[in-house]
This record gives sequence, structure tokens and C-alpha cells, in this order.
Amino acid sequence: MVYSSSYFQLSAFKGLYCSTYKDPTKTHLEHNGIQNHVFFSKTIIPYKSQCFLHTRERLASMSAIYKLPNQNKKSRPVIVRSEIAGTGSPETSYQLSEIQLVSKIRGICFYTVTSFVAIFLFVAMVVGHPFVLLRDRYQRNFHNFIAKIWASMTIAPFFRLKIQGYENLPPKDSPAVYVSNHQSFLDMYTLLTLGRNFKFVSKTAIFLYPVVGWAMFLLGTIPLKRMDRKSQLQTLKRCMELVKAGGSVFFFPEGTRSRDGSLGTFKKGAFSIAAKTGVPVVPITLVGTGNIMPAGMEGTLNAGTVKIVIHQPVVGDNPDILCSKVRNVIADELDRLG
Repeated sequence: MVYSSSYFQLSAFKGLYCSTYKDPTKTHLEHNGIQNHVFFSKTIIPYKSQCFLHTRERLASMSAIYKLPNQNKKSRPVIVRSEIAGTGSPETSYQLSEIQLVSKIRGICFYTVTSFVAIFLFVAMVVGHPFVLLRDRYQRNFHNFIAKIWASMTIAPFFRLKIQGYENLPPKDSPAVYVSNHQSFLDMYTLLTLGRNFKFVSKTAIFLYPVVGWAMFLLGTIPLKRMDRKSQLQTLKRCMELVKAGGSVFFFPEGTRSRDGSLGTFKKGAFSIAAKTGVPVVPITLVGTGNIMPAGMEGTLNAGTVKIVIHQPVVGDNPDILCSKVRNVIADELDRLG
């Protein structure tokens, strides 16, 4: 049943009158657009039931009573601007800029080249691996020579490499502990071009990478589970044995890549090995790898130049002092180069 009520005065709103419309059975669909709504007016309007008016007549009546906008007027265009579209500047749009697109393409080319070169050189490493284990287990000169070729051929088409302080490197077969700041996935490629027989200490996930991870295994890279205390102790023990046998190890004392280029806190594991074995610590500063391939953006490759600064070796028997000295050397160089 459809019904309407006449206007009645509200005690709470003196001078206001309301008219209600209800259509509980929804039999009159033309009234449902305003059902259960209440309209207020300051003037008393003679009652006229609108429940049985035609739709057009009802709208005309409502327009006269409540001064609704004239339906015959041309509507003005309305532009709705979302909060997302309204923030930022045109430069912050989601579309890739031309520079970003080029970097993406360069990244694809980089991984294509490094994979193609690695496949052929990896075969040579596999063939020569039994002889390396028999004759040169700790130095692995043959494998490191192939790794230097692989790294040099990979980076040559994409960015320039400058080396400063090459004369500070210890003799090739002399044991040492090498340490460096860590900015990018490219750090490994850059350091392999030095042609030294050091063994990287790397997270276990790297060995899962096809070809490249397997090649790192053949090179003698020492695995480390960073959050596993037992794994950390086993890694330090293995490094100690390697250094005492005449090999060299390479550490990134920060433990992870820096996302903003700043130098993080150094862990003391590498310096404990150097202090207990009496071998020198060779500080190395890497500049530019984080700009070319930033941490967390391994799919892109920007243009640029990488600089390797090799500092004079530091010797000592106190891990804390060694750690502080080496970190200061690298931090000062980063500050100097800006």
C-alpha cells in the first residue's frame, strides 16, 4: 500500500515542516527514488499529495517547492579529480620515462651478455675442475683467470672501469683478507677484474642462480646463512683454514648492500680472521656501482663509471682496532669522492 502524510510541524525544529514518502511494497517504482527521505522547508506549503502524480509532474512540483535547478538548462561539464591524480607533478606519472626505458633495455642486454659468456666459460671451468682440485685446491688460479675474463667481457660494453692504487695489492699468491663497501650486485663483477685469487663469502641464495651460481661454487665461494649463528661460526672456521693454507678471502663487512650509498656498520668477522692469522687486511672502496645498478633495482642498468680505490694494507692483532681503522679509510674515501 502506498501512502503519504500531510505536512506536520516538528517540535524540535520550530518553523520547519517535513513531508515523507514511503513505498513499503515497492509497487510504485516511480516513487522509490525518494522513498524514506525527509525534506524540510521553512514555509508552510499547502498539502498536495504527490504520490499519484506522473513522474514529470512530480519533478516539476518538487522543483517549484524546493527550488531545484531547472532541468531544462544545459548542464556544465564537471571534472572530477582524484587524490592520486592530484598529487605530485607530471614528472611523477606512472609511465616510464625515456631514460628509465633505456635503463631497462640495458639491464636486459647486460644479463643476456653475461649469461651467454658464462655458458661457454662455465664449460671450460667444469672440464678443468678435476685438475684444479688435484693441483691447486686453495688458489684455483685457472678458475679465477676464467672469472676475470667473464667479468671483463660482461662489463666492457656497459660501463667504464677505473682502478686506483693497483700497486697496493699484495702478490697474487700471498694470503690476505680483502674487505670492501657493498653497494650493488655489480660489486662482484667489478672485483673479479682485479685478477686476485680470493674467495668470496656470499649468502647461500647465490648458488641457486643458473650457471653464475654454479660458477661461484667452482670458484670456491664460501656460503653463509646470515641469520644462522651456526652457519656464521662454520664460515669463520672455513675461512681460517683457507687463509692458513695460503688462500685469500673477501668480505663485505656491512653484510648487505647499502640502498642509499652510505657506509653501514662493519661486522668484525673478517678482522678476527686477519688478527688471528697475522695476514694483512686490504681495504677497497667501490664508487659508482650503486648508481649504475642500485640495490633493489637489479633489472635496470644505468650508464656511468665505476672506480675501484685500493688502499694500503692494514696489519694488526686487535680485531676492534683493525675494524675501526679500515672502516675509517673507506669512509674517508667515500666522503672525499662525494
